[in-house]
Amino acid sequence: MPRFLDLFAGAGGLSEGFIQAGYTPIAHVEMDAAACYTLKTRAAFHWLRANGNIEIYNQYLRGEMTRGDFYKHIPQAVLDTVLNYEISSDTISEIFNKVDSLLGGRELDLIIGGPPCQAYSLAGRSRSATKMVGDKRNYLYKHYAEFLRRYKPRYFVFENVSGLLSAKDEDGSLHFSNMQNLFKEYGYSTEFRLLNASEYGVLQNRKRIILIGKYGDDSVDFYPDIPKDTRTHKVGELFCDLPPIHAGEGEVTPTPTNHYTGKYLFEAGIKEYDGEPVTFHQARPHTQQDLEIYRIVVDTWNKTETRIAYTDLPEYLRTHRNTKCFLDRFKVVAGNLTCSQTVVAHICRDGHYYIHPDIKQNRSLTPREAARIQTFPDNYYFESVTGKPSRTLAYKQIGNAVPVRLAYHIASSLADRFEDQKEEIRETSEIH
Repeated sequence: MPRFLDLFAGAGGLSEGFIQAGYTPIAHVEMDAAACYTLKTRAAFHWLRANGNIEIYNQYLRGEMTRGDFYKHIPQAVLDTVLNYEISSDTISEIFNKVDSLLGGRELDLIIGGPPCQAYSLAGRSRSATKMVGDKRNYLYKHYAEFLRRYKPRYFVFENVSGLLSAKDEDGSLHFSNMQNLFKEYGYSTEFRLLNASEYGVLQNRKRIILIGKYGDDSVDFYPDIPKDTRTHKVGELFCDLPPIHAGEGEVTPTPTNHYTGKYLFEAGIKEYDGEPVTFHQARPHTQQDLEIYRIVVDTWNKTETRIAYTDLPEYLRTHRNTKCFLDRFKVVAGNLTCSQTVVAHICRDGHYYIHPDIKQNRSLTPREAARIQTFPDNYYFESVTGKPSRTLAYKQIGNAVPVRLAYHIASSLADRFEDQKEEIRETSEIH
């Protein structure tokens, strides 16, 4: 299957979907150190599984060895595929050298990834005094294009938020048009779709621009047909086998799950077997004020299926001065719906607004529950910089990720295009 390079890789949600579809990662480039450790641990998982040594991974999750000792079981060449760099004019030559070494003379078939979305997102622009105009993150696509110019992969997959379509540069031009023109200058035709993850096996509304480029600037109608997943499941299936816990309870280390009689967790690649343990099923501690608010909003949802605005709360519970916007901050992740709210990038900061639907548990979501909404496999472990588990850093990585199942559907459909090209090459060689 095709070899790919993942740029701005984050914790690897996009990459994991491509790996599940059979693609081979050559390297991941990411600036966040904690996310890089997550990528290394995931690469270790895949290597151990392929070599029949998965129990070593399980021992590490159980805390029976340090991360340093765990990595000693993994070939250095596997760990070295994760490149901890901020992609910039100062670092790009060094990154090229690293990728060249990892390729070892082989061709690169595909580049995937998308620059950080804050500069393009509607929310980011609304919070910025300058509307993000002139922000250096607006121009990271130019570095992405340099990777295309150097390696000339047959395809690339560029992912970002829907706000990209309207984000403007200082001269009033659209960033999206500028990047498409630059990609064309470097030999790539591009086509895009606005995809909602909810239509591809993910139980949340999460819209993303998926731009696909093909080498050869005269190509048209090459965007793969990505079949929609028409099966309907309820959000409650994401939580039904997880042990009930209250605020401040739970464990970061593996916790056995309860008997599961549903289908979704298996179909979405989240769960591998009944009773499979999960990590990071640990709830935030909450103040008494938060707990009282949670009881009110969950009780209201359960009785009327309506969401309480912040201004609807009793006055003694309203401590925020802002009563004009962000009134829908408390979101019950309702188990009887087919889609949850979007898991946002800043869930690490204000994720206590995402409330578990069971009033008896009366708490916000655990990292594992958020990871399941993002369709990360239950055996996916989220690292910190120090090696000590960090619930906050797990939330951050999960919120920033591309849903794995959406990535899988894109990858599976694009694989057909690679096969078509192979057939064209074979037919051409036979003629000559």
